Amino acid sequence: MENSTEKPENEAVIENKELNIWEALIPVFALIAMLAFNVFVFGDDALSGSNQFILLLGGGVAAIVGYFNKVEFDYMIDEVAKNIQSTAGAILILLMVGALAGTWLISGIIPTMIYYGLQILNPTIFLAACVIICSVISLATGSSWTTSATVGIALIGIADALGISLGMTAGAILSGAYFGDKMSPLSDTTNLAPAMAGTDLFTHIRYMALTTVPTITITIIAFIIIGLNLDTSGSTDTTSILNSIEASFNISPWLFLVPVIVIVLIVKKTSPLIALLIGTLLGAVAALIAQPDIVLAVSGMENLNFISGYKGIMNAITVDTAVETDSEALNDLFASSGMAGMLGTIWLIICAMVFGGIMEAIGALARISKALLNMFHTTFGLFASTVFSCLALNVTASDQYLAIVVPGKMFAKAYKNKGLAPENLSRSLEDSGTVTSVLVPWNTCGAYHSGVLGVPVLSYAGYAFFNYLSPFMTLLFAAVGIKIKMLTEK
Repeated sequence: MENSTEKPENEAVIENKELNIWEALIPVFALIAMLAFNVFVFGDDALSGSNQFILLLGGGVAAIVGYFNKVEFDYMIDEVAKNIQSTAGAILILLMVGALAGTWLISGIIPTMIYYGLQILNPTIFLAACVIICSVISLATGSSWTTSATVGIALIGIADALGISLGMTAGAILSGAYFGDKMSPLSDTTNLAPAMAGTDLFTHIRYMALTTVPTITITIIAFIIIGLNLDTSGSTDTTSILNSIEASFNISPWLFLVPVIVIVLIVKKTSPLIALLIGTLLGAVAALIAQPDIVLAVSGMENLNFISGYKGIMNAITVDTAVETDSEALNDLFASSGMAGMLGTIWLIICAMVFGGIMEAIGALARISKALLNMFHTTFGLFASTVFSCLALNVTASDQYLAIVVPGKMFAKAYKNKGLAPENLSRSLEDSGTVTSVLVPWNTCGAYHSGVLGVPVLSYAGYAFFNYLSPFMTLLFAAVGIKIKMLTEK
């Protein structure tokens, strides 16, 4: 489950017979060219605002193409509105993640995780441990978003303290988080893919395990090899860091109760939004009990009372908060931007939905998918066209749900005509649509995880082995003919 937004299973795929493939690709080529130039000029700062405007310009190009193909402007705006409305759950979750990060910082929850993690997680096995821990949490919760927002933030903090690359760590976190997300029956994408293809949930999960288990195994082995060759000089002695944490926070294993409660709530199928809200409020209570001095300092007042306690908690939830220590590295680590820090990511998601909505309204998404389908005639070609369609939609529509729904609708009949069981399609949708969304900076998933973990997409993409190996694995199985299930099989 990437967020709490649900795409209707009977969502129509808009097809514009007036639009040809070259016209459909004009906005795509324009967007890619503009984004490439913008990133060249701004570098990592491109996500600070300029990429958002480029997405709007891409939407403008798509609107011009739509205008010349007799698509009414009001209709395009209606589709944009529907797209933005579909991200309401994701936006609220982002805001709650910012709030949770604030209260978990001043309550000492995140520092406590880092404190004990530094003593348990050896640098050599740290990256592989990140994959395994996040796999278990995401499998139990069905949510890569929640995994990233809770244990992911803590692991990033531990990596920072150990001097391990944050890009590597984020890649390991997301590899594990998306493995669990794919395989969990609680995940909305894991439910959506078989619904689009025409199979049932547990048949889909069992069949998907054939490609997913080898991929996560390769991923873990890769991180073990990286860990064995990591230069951990300067990070093996963590005594000074541990002393700094103890001097600034009241460290207690009792603080683990809050994240445990949040995880239990989600396992019990509580809405992630509600679980994160409860986690935020419990973090606030824990802050008042365990770290009253920090709450007072954050409030900027002289005496701790109801007013100053309220102000300190609200500051942590909503705006920039920092806890000073005697370690410069920890000062950077023990800082949170609250809900305000998520506004840039929300801005990016809204602009991405504008581009995706117009592309959908003018029929460009359906036209591109159909053109890919017509290019291939073999069984392998059918799998390849599905994978490429999902990748293209993650890049152009900036939404993993569209990357599942549109190809699912476009290819279902083709798989049936080839005599292929529907789980072949549902597995391909997940192996390429779900997991690659986090590798696209302007996709809702890429923007979310990058914002939550504080690591640019381009910094972790090369280390998210599970995410980019998954499409290759499904293509390998198709090319070799391994476990390709036919409709006639009993």
